[in-house]
Amino acid sequence: MKIQIDRGRCTGIGMCEAISPDYFEVDDDGVLQLIAGEEVPETAVDEVNEAIRACPKAALSWSAS
Repeated sequence: MKIQIDRGRCTGIGMCEAISPDYFEVDDDGVLQLIAGEEVPETAVDEVNEAIRACPKAALSWSAS
């Protein structure tokens, strides 16, 4: 599965980073980075899904492709 970021919605609050620091990081400029890339292995889907659900701006989702 792939993570998708809506950069227009993301405000860099960092809830995703707090839940899933192996996949998300808010840099010094407040821009969200995908540390491990957008591909998520099956073993990490639950953790990343929790981070997606926790985003207060709904800036994260799963990509259809």
